[in-house]
Parts: sequence; C-alpha cells; structure tokens
Amino acid sequence: MLRVGLVGFGFMGRMNFDQYVRLGEDGYEVTLTAICDPQIEKLKLVKSGGNMNTDQEIYDLSSYNLYEDLEDMLANEELDVVSLAVPTFLHAEMACSLLERGYHVFCEKPMARHSHEAWKMAETARGSGKKLMIGHCLRFWPAYEYLKRLVEDGEFGQVTEGCFYRGSGAPKGWLVNDELSGGCMLDMHIHDTDMIHYLFGKPDKVSALGRNVLPGSGYDIVSSHYYYKDGKVINAQADWTLEGDFGFSMGFRVNFEQGNAVFDGNVLAVNPVGQPGYTASLSTHTGYYRELVYFLDAILQDNPVTVCLPGSTAQSLEIIEAEMESAGRQGAWVSLHGADMKKYNSE
Repeated sequence: MLRVGLVGFGFMGRMNFDQYVRLGEDGYEVTLTAICDPQIEKLKLVKSGGNMNTDQEIYDLSSYNLYEDLEDMLANEELDVVSLAVPTFLHAEMACSLLERGYHVFCEKPMARHSHEAWKMAETARGSGKKLMIGHCLRFWPAYEYLKRLVEDGEFGQVTEGCFYRGSGAPKGWLVNDELSGGCMLDMHIHDTDMIHYLFGKPDKVSALGRNVLPGSGYDIVSSHYYYKDGKVINAQADWTLEGDFGFSMGFRVNFEQGNAVFDGNVLAVNPVGQPGYTASLSTHTGYYRELVYFLDAILQDNPVTVCLPGSTAQSLEIIEAEMESAGRQGAWVSLHGADMKKYNSE
C-alpha cells in the first residue's frame, strides 16, 4: 500500500485529493494519509475556484492528518509518495529536496518557473533512483490520447494542420504575478504546447504573439505557431481574459491527409475521407485520474515513467520560453536549442 502526502490544498490540491479518494474507492493500493498547507485551517472551510469543478465545495478533512509545515508532515508521517500542488515557483526546490530524501514525487504542471530548474529536477530524479512525474494531464486525457494514436498509427496519413486552444476567465492571487507563475503562457498555454511537443516532437522554431491585459501578469493572450520541416501548419492559442459567463473551453482540430479529428471539449468527432464520420468512444475518466493511475502503477510495478518523462516535460518548458522570447520580439521566429534528451530517455 502506497502512503501519500498531499502538499497544497488550493484548486489543484483538491483536484488531486478527489483522485486519490476515488482511487482508494476503486481498489488501488494507495491511501492518502496527510495533507499539508500553510493555510490548511482556513482552506478546509472555504471553496477554491478553478476552471473545472472539484467533487466538493467544502471538504471534510477530519479523517486526515493535517499540517501547516512540510517538515512537520515528513517528520511525523511514513510516506512513500508526495504530491505537490503548490505554486509554480516552489516546484523545483521542493521536488529536488523530496527526491533526495527518498520520496517519489508527483508534481503539478508546469514543471518549474524556469527551464534550468526543470532540468535540475530531471537530473535529481535520475540520481535519486526515485520516480518523478509532472502532471501534464492532457497526455492522459482520453480525447488527446486518441489523437496521439491517430498520429502514431498513420491511419489517415500524415498530419497537415493542427489548431489547439483553451480559454477561461482570469485566475487570482499569485497566478497573475508573472514573476511567480509565468502568466497565461506558462500556466495555461503550456498544456497545448506540451501536447504539440508530445504529438509531433520538438519544433525547429516558434513564433508567438502575446498581449498583456492584467497589470503585472505577463502575457494573458497568446497565439503561437510551431515550425516543422515537413511543412505541417500547427498553431495554439490561449486566453485567460474571457470573462462574463464564458466559463472554460478547450479543444483541437487536427487535419490529416485522409481525414480529420475535431474535439470540442466534450465530444471527439472523427471524419475520414470517403467514409462516414463517427464519434470516438472514450474513457469516462479524466486525465487527472488516469495520470495518477499511471504514476502509481509505475511505482508499484517498478516501471519507468515514459509517457511523462521529466526530460520531455522540461523541454516543453524550453519551448514556452522560446515563445515568450518571440512574443517579446513581436512574433520573430526563435529557434529551439535545448539540452540533449538522449541521457534522459530512461529513468
């Protein structure tokens, strides 16, 4: 039985909490035993908003050991895994410390505030012998997994074009401080940048336009192009200034030589050339649930984490940094020159 400690009880902490509870109910060999947050006594009594709904508004945490300090939790609990759902700028230091002390670590995206910190995390995981996985949930989201299979199987030929998007109203707190969060590009847009990287490999160069709307928040609106030598046209857009009753939206449209796939956030429509279109049959579990199943299975079975390899997610952060540079240069193409992935292709 894997014993888990959860650090952070904001929106994503609660999303993690929901999945661990569900996993336990579904018979997985995992138990969430402790929760740590400097404001845990306050947070357990209030709602935490996000762009998706958590299972509850107010949580009954009476059956869990609660801590305000991480060191207190580690000193008093026998844990195998620590889940980090803390602000981005804390990821690298916390993850490296935990790995070095012998804990497996699941860390929410983005991997770190800066790519050099992300590479340090990857190197620390490799040296510690413990598993590190970053919560890039789209790699496990059923519709995007289906798209990955279409790309790899070549059923409809090569990809000619792809458009990815997501949008919501503005977040609050540290997330709208560019120095702490990296703004919309690093917190929201990185979902699609990472998926493009996962689907098609690292682009040769990127071009991005960005706009700041909220003071101090960095780029709040972004539209990026990703250049590949085979000529496919790939674009991703994000905007977290969509207020009013907009809510949240995500999706994609990918065109192949012999068909296309269109996801509207709920339904994935597949349209082969010369054949009737169909709605893809997808798992009812979200990527939040399925990424944890994958990570915990990797620990229990001592398998490598290959779907979300730390070196790969560090490269996704490098791509975002190139997009930020391009946006600062009014869309100029920026070439990608990152760390060599070869030494990170296994744990």
